[in-house]
Formats: sequence, structure tokens, C-alpha cells
Amino acid sequence: MLDRLATRLATAVLRLPAARTRRVAVTRDIPVRVRDGVTLRTDHYAPDLPAPTVLIRTPYGRGGPMRLLGRLAAERGFHVVIQSCRGTYGSGGEFAPLVHERDDGLDTVDWLRRQPWWSGTFGMFGASYQGFVQWALAAEAADELRGMVAVATASATRDSTYAGESFALDTVLTWTELLQAQTVPWLARQWELKRGQPRLTAALAHLPLVEADRIATGVTVPFFQEWLRHHTPDADYWRPRIFGGRIAEVRAPVAMISGWQDIFLPAQLEDYAALRAAGARPRLTIGPWTHGSPGLFVAALREGLDWLDEHLAGRPTPRRAPVRVHVCGEGGGWRDLPDWPPPAVPTRWHLHAGGALAPARPTPSAPDAIWYDPADPTPSLGGPLLVAQRAGAVDNRPVEARPDVLTYTSARLDAPVEVVGPVHAEIHVRGELSYLDVFVRLCDVDRRGRSWNVCDGLVRVAPGRFPADPSGAVRVPVTLWPTAHRFAPGHRLRVQVSGGAHPRYARNPGTGEPLGTAVTLRAGRREILHDPEHPSAIVLPILTGPACFATDIAQ
Repeated sequence: MLDRLATRLATAVLRLPAARTRRVAVTRDIPVRVRDGVTLRTDHYAPDLPAPTVLIRTPYGRGGPMRLLGRLAAERGFHVVIQSCRGTYGSGGEFAPLVHERDDGLDTVDWLRRQPWWSGTFGMFGASYQGFVQWALAAEAADELRGMVAVATASATRDSTYAGESFALDTVLTWTELLQAQTVPWLARQWELKRGQPRLTAALAHLPLVEADRIATGVTVPFFQEWLRHHTPDADYWRPRIFGGRIAEVRAPVAMISGWQDIFLPAQLEDYAALRAAGARPRLTIGPWTHGSPGLFVAALREGLDWLDEHLAGRPTPRRAPVRVHVCGEGGGWRDLPDWPPPAVPTRWHLHAGGALAPARPTPSAPDAIWYDPADPTPSLGGPLLVAQRAGAVDNRPVEARPDVLTYTSARLDAPVEVVGPVHAEIHVRGELSYLDVFVRLCDVDRRGRSWNVCDGLVRVAPGRFPADPSGAVRVPVTLWPTAHRFAPGHRLRVQVSGGAHPRYARNPGTGEPLGTAVTLRAGRREILHDPEHPSAIVLPILTGPACFATDIAQ
């Protein structure tokens, strides 16, 4: 009864179409045996009418939001199968991220084929890790797979884990702690959350990193240790855990939903580009959301159920553009686009002496210098993080006041500047140390002087990675998160340059020691050059014509 009331309330609040049936039979804890003998616990939501199947495989349990989603989709006219990945929530075996998802997924599809209610087709739905498991089997699902809904996820996690060849410490360790917390009693978990997760906080600050998982969780976590060891770009470890190489073989229509401050957005847009290059026509929605924000969940339900209605059940749905993005900032709003990225003019905004930022070419000037000390690392503030409460756009003035952060700010804008598309920077840096990081962040400074982060990126510099010029300076290309942002009249653009963003990225010890075992910390001076021979700049995709138009469809 409570489940039925919850789905009716959710349908009304989320403005979902009326249910096709209210009669849903639920069978829980079905044992599905896979090829190596492991049993995967599975729930089945069965409507009282012939229907295709929606498969959701998850390591996060089958209760709570999953139970609501299962009933909502079943009332919409789908058989819904929700399965716990191996090693989680009653399923046998040991959870090893990405290792078993292809085989377990394909065996589960084979099990579906043997069920009396199987209609011959299925779709998949899920966010984050639930999306990785979709890509793991999508290329081999043939014509039976008729639709995918991939929310805040990607086919490959390697580049997100080692963004800029650093290490996404906050995301990886927080996720490690989250998975381990699923095995402890509920009351103990609530007490830890109420205390502010002091063990996780201590672990994020600890060296060496090989001990961080034990400090955060009380145990040594095998995959965390492996990710610390296998961090080089050529590591064989990641090859069987990356599913992007077969995207061109995926025939199912794909709906992609993400947020501008999502941890997997760059990788998800690479998947979009790969599908487009293969001739597919995925649907893309990017909103003003973080990885776990409620707005993303609501959009996923609306967009995802509509997509499955159209492509899995053959039911008509409202027409919409292939790409819809929310332009953030004052005066922004939803825009419809024919493709991503839209046509834009790459415009260089150069760093200048005196902390200025302008399109004009730089003039001869002395470099700016900062001192980076990994013992007191430049902190991260907001941005794409795993935990929604700490992620997103925040006022950056506290971090900008630090002596290890340089800022370059434009004059007040007389007219709006709309930046939509990929963003990158080229920073010329000269340092005492051969090992260092370059963090670049674009901010929107409002009329009150508050500095709101828009997008950012970090690159790890090591000997030989980038060539040095005769002065010892290296040109460091930094890929920032893509964005859609409107800088309003009276606002200013600001670029931050610093030596890190901890604990979002692991601090660079300055020594070249291995990622997991480094304990020696070396501070050093570094210079940011901005003269005619070293034109440091951020390159912004600026819309100059009617490349997109506003829509009045509420999100």
C-alpha cells in the first residue's frame, strides 16, 4: 500500500503521464545463477499486461529510490528487473568494479529470455555505475536491446579517475567509503554521517594514500589499492574495464542525461561524439546539476521513461530537439540545439600583468609567481564532486584570497557573453620543481564581487611530458569541463591558476614518488608567464549568432 501511494505521489509531483496500470506484482530476491555459479539477487516488478522489459543492474541496493523507480516504470507498462551486482546486497561473489559486469549482464539477459513473460526486447536504465554496466553489455545485446538511458555516466572510467593524469582522490575515496558503508549496520552509518564523516576527512588528508582506504573504512579495499598502482596511461589493468572501444557496435538508441558539474561529464560527451561518428543519433540533456542532485534524478525519470516509451514500447512521446542544454548564469535558461557542440567562435582571453584578463594579445611583462606547498595544499571548493551537498557552483573568494592562487579578471562586461561548448587553457609555467600540477578554473564574478566557479581542469606535469623552451618554461594544455554559461552585463570573467585542488585531486608531492606510497613533500616556486612569447590564455567557445534558441519547456 505504501509503495502504491508513493508512486501516485511521485507521478503527481513529477508531472509524469498517468499510469497504464496500477496492478503490479512484485517478486523479490529471485536467485539468478550466472556462468561461474554465483547467484545474483534480483527483484521483478510485473504489470498485469504484456510488456517489454527494463533491466537495471546496481551495486547500491534494490530498496529506496530503486523500489520507487521499479514500480513507476511497471505502472508505465514495463516489466522491471532490478538486480544487485555481485558482492552487493545479497548477491554472491565479491564486488570488483567493472570486472564482471559484461559476463554477469549477458547471463542475466539470457535468464530474461527464459522467462514466460519475456517479450523479446528489453531496455536499460541507470545512473553512474548503473550506466557503466549498460555499456559493458550493450555491444553484444544485438537487436533485443531497444533503448538505453545513461545518466551521469560513461563507457570508460579510467580518464575520469586520473583526470589530467592526476588522481581524483575525493571521488574515488568517497565512493570507496560509500560502498563499504553499505555493509555496516544502519544505525552505525547514521551516526558516522551525523558526526560529519571524520574518518573520511582524515583519510583524504593522509599520506601515504595506500593507507587512506583503511583509515576511511577500517579495512583495506582491493580495488582502491589497484587503482593507486595501475595509474599510468599504458596500464594493461584498465583495458578490460573500458567499454568505449565498442560504442560503434551499439545499435540501441541512447538517451544521455548529465549536469554541468557532474564528475563524468567530459567522458559522457566523448561517448556522445563516438555515437555521432558512428552514425547514431543519441539524445543529450545537460542541466544545472551535480552528480547526485535531486534535479538530475527528476530529469532522469522524465526523460528516461519517455525515451523507453518511444523506443522500447513504441508509444508516442512529445517531440523535442536532439540536444537540450541549460545555459547557466544570469539571463540563461534552456536551449535546444541540433547537435553538440554548437557552432561557436573559439576566442582567446589572455592573462595579462596586474591580474587582468582580456582578448588583447599580451605585452612584455614579468611573470607572476606563487609558492605551492603540498603540506598545505591549495584546497578545492565546489565543482564536480561525488557528494551533491559539496558540489556545484560556490563563492570562490575564500580560496582566491590565498597566496598560492593567482587570479586574472576582465573588465565589467558591457554586453552578455555566452560561452557554450568545450573549454581549454594554455598556461606557460616555469617551476623550480620538475613535478607539479596546473589547475585552471573559470569563474563568473557578479556585481557584488562574488566569484562563482563555472568550469575547471587540472593537468599533472612530469619530466618529458611537455617540452620546455630555452627559458625553461613549458606550455601546459589544460582541458576544462565543457560548459554552457551566460556572463551577464556588469559581470566579469575570472580565471584562477594554482598548483592544485585538494582533496578533489591528490596533491602533487613534487618528488615524482609513486602515487600510492609518496610521503616526502617538496614545496617550490613556480611562475606563470604571460608575455608575447608565452601567451597564456583560456580559450572560450563564444556564441555569436542564432546557434541556439530558448525553449519554454519546464525542467
